[in-house]
Amino acid sequence: MTTETLPSGHKRISSLEMLGIVKRFPGVLANDQVNFDVKTGEVHALLGENGAGKSTLMKILYGLYQPNSGEIRLDGERVEIREPSDSIDLGIGMIHQHFMLVPTLTVAENVALGLKSSRGPLTDLRKVTERIHELAELYGLEVDPGQRVWQLAVGEQQRVEIIKALYRGAALLILDEPTAVLTPQEVAEFFQILRQMTKEGHALIFISHKLHEVIEISNRVTVLRDGRVVAAQPTSETTKSDLARMMVGREVGLSDRQEAVELGSVRLRLTDLTADSDRGTQAVRGVNLEVHAGEVVGLAGVSGNGQRELAEVISGLRPATGGQVLLEDKDITGATPEKIMEQGLSYIPEERNRDGMIGEFTVAENLILREHSKPPYSRSIFLDFKSIEKKSKELIADFNVKTPSIDTPMKNLSGGNVQKAILARELSRRPNVLVAAQPTRGLDIGATEYVHRRLLQQRAEGGATLMISEDLDEILALSDRIAVMYEGQIMGEVLPDEATPEALGLLMAGVR
Repeated sequence: MTTETLPSGHKRISSLEMLGIVKRFPGVLANDQVNFDVKTGEVHALLGENGAGKSTLMKILYGLYQPNSGEIRLDGERVEIREPSDSIDLGIGMIHQHFMLVPTLTVAENVALGLKSSRGPLTDLRKVTERIHELAELYGLEVDPGQRVWQLAVGEQQRVEIIKALYRGAALLILDEPTAVLTPQEVAEFFQILRQMTKEGHALIFISHKLHEVIEISNRVTVLRDGRVVAAQPTSETTKSDLARMMVGREVGLSDRQEAVELGSVRLRLTDLTADSDRGTQAVRGVNLEVHAGEVVGLAGVSGNGQRELAEVISGLRPATGGQVLLEDKDITGATPEKIMEQGLSYIPEERNRDGMIGEFTVAENLILREHSKPPYSRSIFLDFKSIEKKSKELIADFNVKTPSIDTPMKNLSGGNVQKAILARELSRRPNVLVAAQPTRGLDIGATEYVHRRLLQQRAEGGATLMISEDLDEILALSDRIAVMYEGQIMGEVLPDEATPEALGLLMAGVR
């Protein structure tokens, strides 16, 4: 094995190979004879729909799972990775989509957490801080070691995660959906960091659903479908359409807005709306916004800028502290979710598993959850199971929900099918106003395509839709108007034809 070292202090990994990897779970073949490799100085993208086997493969590489067969070779030599500590010792690090940081600790304390100290039981923060400064300067990872993590922007927190991995000697980094919560400007800065890391001799595995980012940053791309490798080639020899087709196994129509429909009356009006967060601080600060019949208003913003609280106030799940919510010119401020629903509003929540369904209930029970106490689903105090079965089967067929049966517990469905079931329930009510929060978060390209098509259908039928999303591609593709939220306020409104990711990114960062 090579003894050449990286600036991070670890041995350089010239190549890593995963050969003939097979991983079975009860009833599922997650990885079927998968071959994957990455070399020093390159970014190798790993693509696939949810359930294609990407996460399983990377968990095997990081020591969280053991393969049923196959082997891993590091610089040509077979290695055993039985747990994450083995992976770390070999120079393999992982940057998770959800950061593994302690908010109340400083950057230096987070980096030192769990490591042996030269001062015995005491942490040598001076030495840690010096090393952080060295790594930050070398890789362009600007960060203050003395600042507490909760005070950092999302992009800065990601830099801390990378520094943590480099501090532990990572020569190969697995990056799992690393741009999901970044503004366009932060993505550009992040890609500069990745390019610098490959220049210094690191090997990077890049997992993402964002095809344009894969095209921009990676040297090679491997596509998994149903646990098998269906393509492995230089990124320069492929296109976004090719990658989408390989992932899904058919042509995928990437969503675009249809011709404008004639706008109707204002269906939803927010006036000087304010609300507090769960911590008691002001999360929504004087929001004014209108949504007309026949349009999709996209609300963009980095996570944590009041979007979730705003959606919850509109849907009756959180009290407003000031201002008004008008639905069809009726004041629904402070009304119960049931009353708001009866007035014609449907809500697709950000946290679908927590707020959008009851996991232990069946698919059928979840589909009639909103109206189970009304005809035709109930008579007096008794449920009408025939009517429930008939309606459930219709919705499952109409919305292409893949489920073994209507009696399957909802928690057993994939994320995409849970979202389709929630869409089926909410849209089948023919709402006047739809509030859709992060409607495709965590979904693969096939499920995303389907959700987009349904949202555009809602628009074509004259519904008013407020779509809250952190995905700028989604915002630009579906919106008739775009509003940007920062620290609880609307920073500005733009038309999609006049908007660029860069301009939106500045508004998302608080620059008017």
